[in-house]
Amino acid sequence: MDISQNKNGTTVDLVVSGRLDTNTAPQLEAAIKQAAVGSKVMNLDLSAVEYMSSTGLRDILLAHKIMGGAGGKLVVQKPSDFVMQVLEATSMDKLLNIVK
Repeated sequence: MDISQNKNGTTVDLVVSGRLDTNTAPQLEAAIKQAAVGSKVMNLDLSAVEYMSSTGLRDILLAHKIMGGAGGKLVVQKPSDFVMQVLEATSMDKLLNIVK
């Protein structure tokens, strides 16, 4: 899994690619926690995520909780078909702000 970050003022973009699973989720969790500091909007681009397990879903929910708790927001950008299927199957698509 690769994660790139771009911060512009209080908006941070995290672009994730590859597999988001038990082995790689800790890397995303650390990136989310670091990127959230001083941010009001976190854009999480999941367009290049080819697989996501429940640990990846947990990371997305963590980002939602951190950003919401700080008065900000998380925007899930362009989830891949697989990620969207997971979000829909777990009804997280109703909770999260998703931009296709």
